[in-house]
Amino acid sequence: MSDKIQILLVDDDEDDYIITQDIIQDIPGRLYQLEWVSSFEEALAIINEKRHNIYLVDFRLGAENGLELITKAIEQGVEAPFILLTGQSDRETDEKAMRVGVSDYLVKGTFNQYDLERSIRYSIEHSKNLAEIRKLNAELEERVAERTRELGEAIQKLEHTNKTLYQAQIEIRKALQKEKELHELKSRFVTIASHEFRTPLSTVLSSASLISKYKTTEDDDKRLKHVERIKSAVSNLTSILNDFLSISRIEEGKIYNVPSAFDLVAFTTDITEEMQGVIKAGQRIYYEHTGDKTEVNLDKNLLKNILFNLLSNASKYSGEGKDIFLNTKLTDKTLTLQVKDQGIGIPDADKTHLFTPFFRAQNVTNIQGTGLGLNIVKRYVDIMQGTLDYTSELNQGTTFTITIPQNA
Repeated sequence: MSDKIQILLVDDDEDDYIITQDIIQDIPGRLYQLEWVSSFEEALAIINEKRHNIYLVDFRLGAENGLELITKAIEQGVEAPFILLTGQSDRETDEKAMRVGVSDYLVKGTFNQYDLERSIRYSIEHSKNLAEIRKLNAELEERVAERTRELGEAIQKLEHTNKTLYQAQIEIRKALQKEKELHELKSRFVTIASHEFRTPLSTVLSSASLISKYKTTEDDDKRLKHVERIKSAVSNLTSILNDFLSISRIEEGKIYNVPSAFDLVAFTTDITEEMQGVIKAGQRIYYEHTGDKTEVNLDKNLLKNILFNLLSNASKYSGEGKDIFLNTKLTDKTLTLQVKDQGIGIPDADKTHLFTPFFRAQNVTNIQGTGLGLNIVKRYVDIMQGTLDYTSELNQGTTFTITIPQNA
């Protein structure tokens, strides 16, 4: 395959092919190679050869349907992205297209070379992110296979020991429970990752497409609104990736406690000022330090991640205008951190599972999140040999208290 992006156009109208070819030739740089096919069956055969980087599929293919073609291709293992071409823009078509796995759709006769180039670029990037998720899923499946082998070895060892039958049954049940938990963890990871990646990427795609329509100075406010939406979506996506990366590094044993001496008050003040720019409108973080001492000997990176996660959660689960309170207390032996919010609180029924990976409380279903933040905080605190406690009342707020020994 050449360095050009290979495009397959599936359209039963030769005039549409000529128009699309002209638009692609007008794209600056001309890094594209267009191939055209007009029939449903021939298109499916060519798509299954997997020679192209992206597919442009017409909604109407004579008596056939473009969505049916895309569905069959995806079922047969085609991973390259699809862009649907429609005669008119309507919500029903958009929803159907997203359900079958379409990356984007364009309305015929309304898009130009810049719209098409942007749609192709973002669709390919979206496809790369999904491929990364599939790669992570494959790695998890390898772990499942490894655990299965360990289970077999455990059974063999049990058969050659003098343990009683009752003890052997207990060991087997424990191994099976671990196997079940790992399967459930993999399932939750794939579900949450797919959903959380799709939401910000869809926001970026839609806002990027709309920006090109605002061309006058009178539209500056509209352009700025969509630029801010893109920035927010990218920030959200970065946060999700950081959560997954942190969990992966913790599981692999690559997180270490490396203390160094620094001024706690200056360090915490910098973090609160940085967080002030990303929390909700009207919210403020009030920081107070207790004690004459300000010098600590702790791991700055771990402590920074703990504070970022707790302050982000305090903002996320509180309404606009609700204040957040951060307190530090330093003695000769310990540092105590306390983050208090005025948010939605944690239901009593969910408190037992609060630090479980991917767990989300019943009252946060409309708030984006991976369910990894508090699990990461708990693990970082454990690495620093500290303790983590909390109190929470529904609709009144939550307070997290962390105690960390110095020189651990």
